[in-house]
Amino acid sequence: MQAISKTLLALALATLALPLGLAAKTFDSASSQADADLKAALAELTEVRESIATEKIPLISEVSTLEDQVRQKSDELNRLRRLRDNSDLGLNRLREQVEAIQSQNEYAGSLLDEFVRSFETRIDYSETQLYAKTAEEARLALDDSDMSTTERFEKQITVIGVALDRLQELIGGYTFEGNALAPTGEIETGKFAVFGPSVYFASTQSELYGVTYNKLNAAVSAIAVPENGAGIRQFIESGEANIPADATLGKALKIQAGNDSIAEQIEKGGSVGAVIIGLGGVCLVIGVFKFFEVICFKTPKPENVQTVLSHLANGDLDAAQKAASTISGAGGALLTIGVKYADEKRGTLEEILYEKILAARPKLERFLPFIALTAAAAPLLGLLGTVTGMIETFNLITIFGTGDAKSLSGGISEALITTALGLCVAIPALLLHGLLARMARQKIGDLEQTAVGFINGVAAFKHDKK
Repeated sequence: MQAISKTLLALALATLALPLGLAAKTFDSASSQADADLKAALAELTEVRESIATEKIPLISEVSTLEDQVRQKSDELNRLRRLRDNSDLGLNRLREQVEAIQSQNEYAGSLLDEFVRSFETRIDYSETQLYAKTAEEARLALDDSDMSTTERFEKQITVIGVALDRLQELIGGYTFEGNALAPTGEIETGKFAVFGPSVYFASTQSELYGVTYNKLNAAVSAIAVPENGAGIRQFIESGEANIPADATLGKALKIQAGNDSIAEQIEKGGSVGAVIIGLGGVCLVIGVFKFFEVICFKTPKPENVQTVLSHLANGDLDAAQKAASTISGAGGALLTIGVKYADEKRGTLEEILYEKILAARPKLERFLPFIALTAAAAPLLGLLGTVTGMIETFNLITIFGTGDAKSLSGGISEALITTALGLCVAIPALLLHGLLARMARQKIGDLEQTAVGFINGVAAFKHDKK
């Protein structure tokens, strides 16, 4: 047993010694291999370092060159940015200057437009024969979208030049030939003389001479012949004479020319005005007829009623009938029917007499509604004429524009004539209706008073008989 244990122990020790010997041999080989690898790595490292040292200087030089180029590019970029900023600033300034110049041009253009549009209204109407072509070209330039601003300014400045030349000529006065409208309605050729604010005319076709003024809807200036204007022709021909002067600068002539007659005003009212005048005429005829009808409507006097009642009280029915029949009109018919039914009861007699009063009322009140209708309809017709006249005026504005304010004011005044005509018809119609209605009610009241007096008188003598 002991021998066996020893044997096993020897075998175990032998087994352990074998790997240790192998491990020692392997470690030495690994250590040798590691030394060899380390030497090879150090040699390679040395070669790499030498290669890096060899390549470092050119690379450093190249990096420096690139850095210099980057700095140059950066400086160039900054310079370009400054130039861009400067150019943007200059461009903005140029834009502001362009906008300012455009605003100035627009302002100057608006002033020129206003001057051109008002040029013909500032001169005498007779002078438009001289300046109509220039002013018309300038006006057409305002509405021509294809024309450049420079060309439009040239047309407008031409009008300014003409206006300045006219002012220079006005200093001493000047003459020109043209046409004028004679008081007879004929157009005559002659010579105009502009002296201060007045324009004089002397015809070469006749003995006509006078002062010019604007007449509505006339193609040329009209001529007014003053009483003390004998020197006008001599003044135009020689430049020296005693001439009349208008202190109102032509306004007196315009006022006189604007004072239309009644027939002219009615004519300006158009078809609506004719309807209003026709309605007013019919209303006037009916009113006059109604006035005489109401005036001629007879009512019994108190003494006539008392006479009839006296005959009834005396029992003389025939005498009462005869006295009642002598009274004319509805009052006599009322008393006649009252005498006929005097013996009836009071209530029955009242109904009979009231029936006669009701029968007389339509005759007294007829045609009064028509007069009231005229008073109500005439202002509405006048308003209709005004509206239609304003529509026509705006149509003219659409076609011809608003250059001539005088023509527009004339059209508006003509449109308002219908309103004036409507009021002129409505107010008298209203007063006439009130008067006639009051007179008719008074007649009805007289009949009612007669009926009440008759009924009370009959009742009184019936009571006395009892």
